[in-house]
Amino acid sequence: MGDPGPLGRFGEYGGRYVPESLVGACREIEEAFRDAWADPAFRNQLAGLLATYVGRPTPLTPALRLSAELGVTLLLKREDLAHTGSHKINNVLGQALLAKRMGRTALVAETGAGQHGVATATAAALFGLRATVFMGERDVERQALNVFRMRMLGAEVVPVRTGSRTLKDATSEAMRHWVGVADEAMYCMGSVLGPSPYPWMVREFQRVIGDEARRQCATELPAAVPDYVVACVGGGSNAAGTFAGFVDTGAQLVGVEAEGGAGATDGSPGILHGVRSMFLQDDDGQVAEAHSIAAGLDYPGIGPEHVHLRDLGRARYVTVSDAEVLEAVVRLARTEGIVAALESAHALAWILRGELPAGSTVLLTLSGRGDKDISALRELL
Repeated sequence: MGDPGPLGRFGEYGGRYVPESLVGACREIEEAFRDAWADPAFRNQLAGLLATYVGRPTPLTPALRLSAELGVTLLLKREDLAHTGSHKINNVLGQALLAKRMGRTALVAETGAGQHGVATATAAALFGLRATVFMGERDVERQALNVFRMRMLGAEVVPVRTGSRTLKDATSEAMRHWVGVADEAMYCMGSVLGPSPYPWMVREFQRVIGDEARRQCATELPAAVPDYVVACVGGGSNAAGTFAGFVDTGAQLVGVEAEGGAGATDGSPGILHGVRSMFLQDDDGQVAEAHSIAAGLDYPGIGPEHVHLRDLGRARYVTVSDAEVLEAVVRLARTEGIVAALESAHALAWILRGELPAGSTVLLTLSGRGDKDISALRELL
C-alpha cells in the first residue's frame, strides 16, 4: 500500500476523472499534500493534535467474554473512543490542516452516517473554517442526532433530495458545489474514494490506525501479528488505514461489506465521483442503488485500492446481512458492554458466523460508537 504515483493508479483502478474545472484543484491538492507529508513540521503538528485532541493512541481492548464464547482471541481496536466517536476525525484533521496550509477558508464534505460530517464540522470549528456538509435526505432523517451535532458546531447541513437521497447523491451534490468554490474551499473527502490524490491521501491519514494496532498487537500477542485483520468496508477508509499496518505481514485481511452495497463482491468496473473502481451497476451500466442498514455503508462502490488488493489476492471481501448486523450489535453489547456503530457491527457479524479456526487471533477495528444509531435500533430490535 504505497504511493500510487502521478497517475493515482492502483493497478487498473483509481485515476482522476473530473470536470476540467477541477483538474487544477486536484493537482494543487496533490502537490500540497506531497509537500506537507514530507514536512516533519506538518507531521508533528498532526501527531500532536491526534494525541492531545483526538485522544490517540486508541486502546486495543481484549473482548474476553466474546473470545471465550467463540474460541478465538478477539482484540478490538477502539476507534469508537476517538473524539467525535469514530475514525473519521483522523483523516479530517489531516485534510483541515492541509486546507489551512493552502490558504483555504472553507471545507466542503459529504456524509452518510453523519460521522464524517461531524468530524468535518469539528475540525472547521477548531481551525476557524466554514463548513458545508451535504447529506442525503433519508440519512438526515435516520441520523438526526448527528445532524444536530453538525449544526451545533456551526456547519451548514444541506439535505440532498435527488436520486436515492443517500450517500451517493450527497457526494454528487458536494462535488458539484465544489466546482464553484474551489478557489476558497477544499473538498474534504470522507473515504478512500474520489479523484486522485484522495484515495491515497485519506489512506495515509488513516494509517495511524494500522500502525498503532501493529505496535499494540506486538505487545499483546505471542506471535506479534494476528491471524486475521477484519474491518467493515463501504468506501473503505477505516479498513484501508487498518490494512496499511499489516499488509506486509502474514495476517489475512478481510473487508466486510453490506449485502446490499457490496462493490468489491458484486460490482463491475466503472467510473463514479471522479474515480475508476468497482460499482453496483445495472445491465445498461447505470449505477444501481445500494442498501444497508448502516447509512455509512449505503454506497454502491468501494475504494480503488481495495479492488487492487482483492485482485492481488492480498485481501478478501465478504458480505453480511442486516439481520446478522443487528445480532452482532446486541451480542457485543451484552458480552462486552460496548454498543458499536451499525457500520462496525458488519465486521463483527462476519466473525460471529463461527467460520474462523479455533484458537485464531483476530484484530477487529471497531470504527465507531453506536450512539448515533440508538433511535434506529429502538425501532428495529
